[in-house]
Amino acid sequence: MKALLDRARSFRRRVDFESGEYRKLAEGQYPEALFITCSDSRVIPALITGARPGEIFELRNAGNIVPSYGQHAAGGEAATIEYALEVLGVQDVVVCGHSHCGAMGALRSGDDLTALPGVDAWLRLARPSLAPVLTGPDELPLSDVVQRNVVNQLAALRSYPVVRQRLDSDRLRLHGWYYEVDTGQVHELGEDGRFRVHAG
Repeated sequence: MKALLDRARSFRRRVDFESGEYRKLAEGQYPEALFITCSDSRVIPALITGARPGEIFELRNAGNIVPSYGQHAAGGEAATIEYALEVLGVQDVVVCGHSHCGAMGALRSGDDLTALPGVDAWLRLARPSLAPVLTGPDELPLSDVVQRNVVNQLAALRSYPVVRQRLDSDRLRLHGWYYEVDTGQVHELGEDGRFRVHAG
């Protein structure tokens, strides 16, 4: 913690707050995308995308789960999605799962989460749509479970009226990504439903 505190205390000296970039941030935010990903400390959206301050609006939680519309009337996820689209006008939403995901690993292994009732209740949101890959005769690789979860969360996003309206009027694009923690590779979901590393 001391190292984190020291860096926070010296942040103002390490960054040029006299530059136009930081002064402009004080006037408002105009992010290009809403980035929905896991709260895992190894997944750093700005590092992965090279985004500068103000370029991405983030929504992070265990397992990058998007509750279906109306499932949680006053949830932070719904509020963030609504604000990003209605107020900030983002035109792209990325749902990014990742390798070595503890949340998806717990679902895949059927871990007993009674000692973690909050985690258990949260992961229960993802369990039904993952049932086909969790209850098969063969245990799928974790990467397959994570990628299926990304597809499911994109479907959950489409249950939001604000998302549907913007998709119908071509004002929004949805993207599915799978990030490998140990290699840094980003696999993108294609129209055929498969994840591939982009050639570019």
